[in-house]
Amino acid sequence: MGIKIVKAFLLCIVYLFLQAAGIADEIVRVGITDNNFQSVKRSDERVYATADYMICDKETKQIIAKIPASKTLRVTHEEDSFLVNVDNEKTLGLQSFVIVSEKGLIGIEGLKRRGKPALYHGAMEFCRTKSNDGFYIINLVEMQDYLKGVVPNEMPVKFGLEALKAQTIAARNYVLAPRAKAYDEFDVVDSVASQVYFGANTEEAITNQAVEETEGQVASYKGEPILALYSSTAGGYTESYSNAFSDKYQFPAEEKPYLKAKPDMLSFVPMTKEENARAFYMEIPSAYDMDSPYYRWKRTWTLEEFETDININLKSLVATGFITPPPQDNYIYKVKDIKVLKRGESGKIMEIEIFSDRGNYIVKKELIIRRLFLNHGKALPSANFVLDIERDEAGNITNITAYGGGFGHGVGMSQYGAGFMGLKLNKNYMEILKHYYTGITIGTNPIIVKEKPIKQKFYAGDKKGYVVIDNYGGAKMLPVRINGLLLEIGLGSGLLNRNFEYEISKHLQKGENEVIFYPPGNGKEIKAYIDLGRDSEDGVRE
Repeated sequence: MGIKIVKAFLLCIVYLFLQAAGIADEIVRVGITDNNFQSVKRSDERVYATADYMICDKETKQIIAKIPASKTLRVTHEEDSFLVNVDNEKTLGLQSFVIVSEKGLIGIEGLKRRGKPALYHGAMEFCRTKSNDGFYIINLVEMQDYLKGVVPNEMPVKFGLEALKAQTIAARNYVLAPRAKAYDEFDVVDSVASQVYFGANTEEAITNQAVEETEGQVASYKGEPILALYSSTAGGYTESYSNAFSDKYQFPAEEKPYLKAKPDMLSFVPMTKEENARAFYMEIPSAYDMDSPYYRWKRTWTLEEFETDININLKSLVATGFITPPPQDNYIYKVKDIKVLKRGESGKIMEIEIFSDRGNYIVKKELIIRRLFLNHGKALPSANFVLDIERDEAGNITNITAYGGGFGHGVGMSQYGAGFMGLKLNKNYMEILKHYYTGITIGTNPIIVKEKPIKQKFYAGDKKGYVVIDNYGGAKMLPVRINGLLLEIGLGSGLLNRNFEYEISKHLQKGENEVIFYPPGNGKEIKAYIDLGRDSEDGVRE
């Protein structure tokens, strides 16, 4: 499965080779963090491999040293180069380089994941930071191998194969269409700052199966891969993207039509009104993620505890611009009252006001709210909560109780909900994804075809398949090769009817398939992909 590169020199330049071949999205560049998952910057590391390995110069693409598996490399950063010491025997001065093992895995001495030595498929690139004050270690890894190191660490294997398949596609989408990219040098990091990737030593048989049986499949909306957000537990009702996230400093964010609030049960009413949210979160209705320990939760404070907790992170949260006006001295004194001003459809708090002796402060955005409302130093599991405030005879607050539901931002797929749908409702992974992401298509990554052929590999199973074409460039014909069979799809002429579909079900294999899109010619370009998601619950395309 995937792109099997066995020659050493190709392994050394795998990323550049695949990019030149038009299939660069098959390789993921992962920034490897330290044991605390805090920093990607390094100054001195030792690396090794489980089989013989090589050092390749990135600029010349030449193998400059072959190293037995018994020897380690010490890499240190100098002002104008790397110093690479081979078991205290030889020192090389290099500008940038890649380490690769044709038959083994690569490790970083002392680095552990889930209590095991961290080992990685693919290659390791060493590049200096922009400020030249250290270096990054970047794992260049095929998408399939990357996902095999992600899925068992993002979702419990007990959730079952169909939920794990849904998680695989969401994780693939996260790489192809991230919300934000923090570093230019790599696509993602290996921590919760992106999604958890622990490498080859944490793979599981069932998650490997989930990855293999969804190879090449992504979730798209109107011909674009979606931002496939997911969180642990939605609490029975997911939230719209715009009500939970911001665009830079603008809140609410611009809407994403496929990330709409959605209840697990049709009987659940929207909870923009306080009384509806109170009824929902102070009860335990049946819902898809009700098996989560965070489906419903409760947190309590005395007034003194509450004032201590909300001031711990206050300075850093004020800097985001979502607490107004900025409290004097970055401290809130003598809280007199707390009122929710605005909720999303799931009951998620969007704006809340804190009244104090020194003034009133409005707090916006779910992440800011739950990081401000610490409870004994820990952020609240979600911003889906209601408050009970107790007062003494003089009307002063004595105790505060939060009744809430969910864990995380609650937008997109609920992981506990996916597990419930797969195991207890017998839903397949496409049905799970279509519940949480409105109006999506499951198929290959939509691509632009213009100057060179583009190859995609994908797993079809028993699914129907269609070539979907957006002929915005006005091409007359698109050559497509499906599993070796060349098809020439006529597209007519003119732009009045630019959308075309061509069924290829009879040409598909139940396992891995290969499609090659060839340029339509005459300098024209089109957008195309394979749609595999036509079979829904009612047999009608969604």
